[in-house]
Amino acid sequence: MEYLNTMPDLLESLKKWNLFIKQEKNLSDNTIRAYNIDMENFLSFYNDFHNKKPCIESLSKVDLTDFRSWLSEKAMHGVLPDSRARSIAGVRNFFHYMDKSGVMHNASIDVLSSPKKAKRLPRPIDKSAVLEILKFTEENAKEDWIGKRDKALFTLLYACGLRISEALNLNIGDITEDSESIVITGKGNKQRIVPLLKLAKENIDKYIKSCPVELQKGQPLFIGKQGKRLNAGVAERTLREIRYMLGLPDSLTPHAFRHSFASHILSDGGDLRSIQDMLGHSSLQTTQKYT
Repeated sequence: MEYLNTMPDLLESLKKWNLFIKQEKNLSDNTIRAYNIDMENFLSFYNDFHNKKPCIESLSKVDLTDFRSWLSEKAMHGVLPDSRARSIAGVRNFFHYMDKSGVMHNASIDVLSSPKKAKRLPRPIDKSAVLEILKFTEENAKEDWIGKRDKALFTLLYACGLRISEALNLNIGDITEDSESIVITGKGNKQRIVPLLKLAKENIDKYIKSCPVELQKGQPLFIGKQGKRLNAGVAERTLREIRYMLGLPDSLTPHAFRHSFASHILSDGGDLRSIQDMLGHSSLQTTQKYT
């Protein structure tokens, strides 16, 4: 980030903050980029609002009126509550860093309330948003093979309606070269057969080919950096970062892909009984809630 119209002392602190969140806090590149966008936006607003370049001293005097005016401007430009709350998180991170470093203190940032997020019923992810998420997942990962792994995993959740635990329990031998379906062991060790769409198979193949270790039959299909079976928390954290960057609601979780799978099939003319079988629901009422 260039941080135009910023005084040198503040610019130097911004550079040190970036080193801190990258090296000490080990935040992802996506989160660091988002935090910087938030800070640059706030400082640009401050410059226009007060007609002067912000410095460390002036930021220490920023009050609730300044913060609320900034949020009001974002709202007037159509920025949704979820995204405005995200912006506060980025700016607050910088102010907290400055406080803990003994450089600057500002009490107003902790008094500032985040915009109330609208309560939503569970909603499926829009089809175009699914494609955007998959593309973003692959292109913004720290390592190429991790991007392909996560894209393959999310595709599998959406294209086959799997629970995250079901997908992560798959082994290499569960999906063969000519697989057109996969056997899934769900809750209560109940097994079901789920069609394997071509896109899911292609993305899995690309991930396997890019994997830094050769995966053998019987080994986990999805692995982490240590070569062990991928933990669900890693996938959930990745999605949190993606929804943060894309300004998507908190409802975007691994389970949202499964929910979207059911809703989109129904909207395309599928019947509830078939969807029930593919999801592995024992009750049709449960399937109806999904759709």
